[in-house]
Amino acid sequence: MATKGKRLGWKEFLLSLFLIIVLWATQEFLGIDLLDSGGSSVVNEPQGGIQVVFTAPLYPDEAANRSGGVDESLAMAIGGALRSVDVAAYDFDLLRVADALVAAQGRGVTVRLVTDTDYVDEAGTVHVAQAGIPVITDDRDPFMHNKFVVIDEHLVWTGSCNLTNNGAYRNNNNIVMLESEALAENYTVEFEEMFTTQQFGASSPADTPHTEVKIGGTLVENYFAPEEDIQSRIVALLEEAQSSIEFMAFVLTDNEISKVLSRKAREGVTVRGVVETRNVKGSGSDVEALRTAGISVLADGNPYVMHHKVIIIDGDVVITGSYNFSRSAAEKNDENVLIIHNSGIAADYATEFQHVYQQAEEAAP
Repeated sequence: MATKGKRLGWKEFLLSLFLIIVLWATQEFLGIDLLDSGGSSVVNEPQGGIQVVFTAPLYPDEAANRSGGVDESLAMAIGGALRSVDVAAYDFDLLRVADALVAAQGRGVTVRLVTDTDYVDEAGTVHVAQAGIPVITDDRDPFMHNKFVVIDEHLVWTGSCNLTNNGAYRNNNNIVMLESEALAENYTVEFEEMFTTQQFGASSPADTPHTEVKIGGTLVENYFAPEEDIQSRIVALLEEAQSSIEFMAFVLTDNEISKVLSRKAREGVTVRGVVETRNVKGSGSDVEALRTAGISVLADGNPYVMHHKVIIIDGDVVITGSYNFSRSAAEKNDENVLIIHNSGIAADYATEFQHVYQQAEEAAP
């Protein structure tokens, strides 16, 4: 027996109309999708952009030949700053970048630097400090391991690359440049915790404003360690892998990550990786355990350092940032991670992986 629908009264109609308008306005003007089912509001920035760059290590590296590197593009971006530049640099000796920061301050831009206390005497840090740019250190044993720059509250430069000549010209690194006010806000909040209130490591609050942002249609997740549980998020993503996992790791000592890699390999997922040579047999390394599980894990072939911290899942998701796959990164160090859901960007990382993997094969005894 059919039932009659209830006629909507004027009050109910107006309330429904009001809610529709609120939802539309929130999406249109604030970029927040209140109907997203991911557990948190997703900020939508349709006009934003993402660019990925990989270093091209020189063999042998000579100072006279250092040109066209990521330091030049970063210095150029800083050269365009109008209001502010915040730098969180584990290590800093890139004088082109230091000169750009000093010049920015000279034209009235607010410039600030946070660095790890173990590297406070590096050339770049000393240069900017002598110019009067304020410098804060973490003053503790665990690392302030971030490598990010925020420009004018809408541009973010981040990734695995230390702001050093080694990072720019010798080591395999990746840099992600993002045009995103939401992500810039995330990184600024993290920077303020370190610079203004001197909250480092576990003392830093888990208060990232926008953990999920859609930039030009690409979903980007953003987390900071150790206050946010990056390890569990990585493990969860690995658990979802259906066909392939490729990783490039400066160090791999996190047993939880290694366990799921072994399990996925047993389930038929193709798992391959490259680890920095010096850390293949280092203290706590999981490389031999992974090899025993039938996973191809090669020692890298860069005569200097393979410094990536990258996982590519199913040719569709990329995990990258300053976060080494270690307990120290999970529990002690200040780190940042981006998880990029984009097959095109994943393809770029897969090309870099193939280059690093082939170089490792050629260097194998």
